[in-house]
Amino acid sequence: MNTINNRNPLFMNLKGTLYDVSAPCVMGILNVTPDSFFAGSRYQTETDILDRATRILEEGGKIIDLGAYSSRPDSTDISPEEEMSRLEFALKLLNREFPDAILSVDTFRAAIARRCVEEYGVAIINDISGGQLDPDMFETVADLNVPYILMHMIGTPQTMTQHTNYEHFLEEIFYYFSEKVNRLRLLGVNDIILDPGFGFSKTLDDNYRLLHHLSGFKVFGLPILSGVSRKSMIYRLLDITPADSLNGTTVLNTLSLMEGANILRVHDVREAVEAIRIVDKYKSQF
Repeated sequence: MNTINNRNPLFMNLKGTLYDVSAPCVMGILNVTPDSFFAGSRYQTETDILDRATRILEEGGKIIDLGAYSSRPDSTDISPEEEMSRLEFALKLLNREFPDAILSVDTFRAAIARRCVEEYGVAIINDISGGQLDPDMFETVADLNVPYILMHMIGTPQTMTQHTNYEHFLEEIFYYFSEKVNRLRLLGVNDIILDPGFGFSKTLDDNYRLLHHLSGFKVFGLPILSGVSRKSMIYRLLDITPADSLNGTTVLNTLSLMEGANILRVHDVREAVEAIRIVDKYKSQF
């Protein structure tokens, strides 16, 4: 995560070390769920979890994003105890085998975020709800002093497809971020990453409109995360399946980079790293 191509640096504090995330990097997805929308991303045994983590790091991923609660539209709501149990199993393995890895946990529950950071050294909290599903989340990340991924979503994973009616689509998302960033700043949260939430509470056309205007979020002066990997905006458009959506993912990752994305959250790390290298080379000619 170093500055290249004369970018303006964007520093983020990860476990006491300042990283410049202006140079795009890859966050590899490690789901310890039995029901993630992409079957190829489900890892539940010790061997599968460690193999996946090894592959993320060897292929050039800088962050491992660990998720134990599936956020697909028809997912089953699980208890905090079940979510934490899944996370603990994986975190113990990762801490043992990869003690220096930068770990992110994908959770909207403040108590789980606290345990993951305090007991297992997790460096980043990735909250799909933007603090809406747990009123204690903002205060918790402020107290923990860890980077926070702030995503746009309306409703819950189970109801988000019912919340796609916007009067002023882009304006409402910008307002959502401005209000929440301000609240986080007032609480003392220094490191905030914006995730526009592709696929969450958005129609197919909304997703592409959002991607087209992704660079507009640079106005906040914060790193931008793009999470388009194998999502419905690809497979529904092309009438294929998530398993067949790697090519489409690479296209959208490339477009995201051209629009200024700093972090690509992906299932396929090597391909995303290659996209970054190619786009960097292309941009270096200007």
